[in-house]
Amino acid sequence: MGKKATITLAAALIMLLTPCALLADDTTPEPAAAKPAKPAAAASAASAASAASAASAAPAAPAAPAAAAPTPAETRPPDQPVGVAPKTDDTQALDSTAIFDQGGALTPRGKLIIEPSFQYAHSSSNQVSVVGYSIISLLIGQINITNVESDTLVGIMSLRYGLTNRLEGEVKVPYVYRTNSTGWNSAGSNGKNTNNVFNADGDGLGDVEFGLRYQLNKSGGNAYYLLGLRVKSNTGKGPFDVPINQANNLESKLPTGSGFWGLQPGLTVIVPSDPAVFFGSVSYMINFDRNVSDPSANVIGRVDPGDIIDLNFGLGFALNEKTSISIGYDHSIVGRVKVNGAYLEGTMVSQLGTLLVGYSYRENDHVSFSVTLGAGLTNDAPGVQLTFKMPYSL
Repeated sequence: MGKKATITLAAALIMLLTPCALLADDTTPEPAAAKPAKPAAAASAASAASAASAASAAPAAPAAPAAAAPTPAETRPPDQPVGVAPKTDDTQALDSTAIFDQGGALTPRGKLIIEPSFQYAHSSSNQVSVVGYSIISLLIGQINITNVESDTLVGIMSLRYGLTNRLEGEVKVPYVYRTNSTGWNSAGSNGKNTNNVFNADGDGLGDVEFGLRYQLNKSGGNAYYLLGLRVKSNTGKGPFDVPINQANNLESKLPTGSGFWGLQPGLTVIVPSDPAVFFGSVSYMINFDRNVSDPSANVIGRVDPGDIIDLNFGLGFALNEKTSISIGYDHSIVGRVKVNGAYLEGTMVSQLGTLLVGYSYRENDHVSFSVTLGAGLTNDAPGVQLTFKMPYSL
């Protein structure tokens, strides 16, 4: 074969192989995108209630295109890094089902969360009083030992709605059932003992609450700051609205509410630190005074039940994509009662300290469950509290 024919044949082969090479280059699979990351610990460890909505996972990276469906270079998005999740407009903080009542992140805009919850609390107290006087080691008088056992059951229906991505509204409607059993033993100097027991209960609508929460900063920083405002009504029966047993001066029907309107501003801080979430909040409940009369229409005066300072802190920890646990501490300081501007004799500042342990499980994108156990660490706090919540996202 001549040199000219050889060159012609080589050129023909090059022209034939060039499109195949270009096609092979186009069909070479791109580097695989990063596998979808597990949800951030904050998403699992946090909710309501309180706090307290269904956990949501972090956005996953897009899967790499299959080799059989090549993406021409000219149609690829410009400057789109391979294997990196696209940036989203994430302006809301994390969900926090297991962050107790102060709650975590807000409800997304346009979403409604229905949260039925059930709470049980038990407290007991013993009081010993001595009436009389002593001469050397001989007591002249009477020893009274009083034991009070109290149980409270509260069913709450809560509705939360996302007004914007950084603002949500909330309504809570409680129904309360309470029982008290008071027993006292009297030991006199004559050697005779007297035992008495008085039982009372009460049930009905509690104090309905309305609230707003606003996320002050956008996501992407080291912490989330949530500003809250809660209004508590006096729809429940207050302590001045129930009858008193004249024989022992005890309530024959128990109240289901405070009897006073209240306004509570508060601030919650959430700090994600994978796989944990640290949280804390502080609030101040302003109880508004009012003119009060007893059930017999006897005027008591203008009563101020005292304001309440509340602070709590703790952490949530993700065990896996669906399960998280939390531990925290809540402390409330309740001021003294005033009547007509003067402190009521016999009242004092109350300290309520409670250790909280929580567990939450996310069944799916719509339903989650949480259980919180509280143990009272001060005399005024209930000995045991148990709370169950089941937020459902529509």
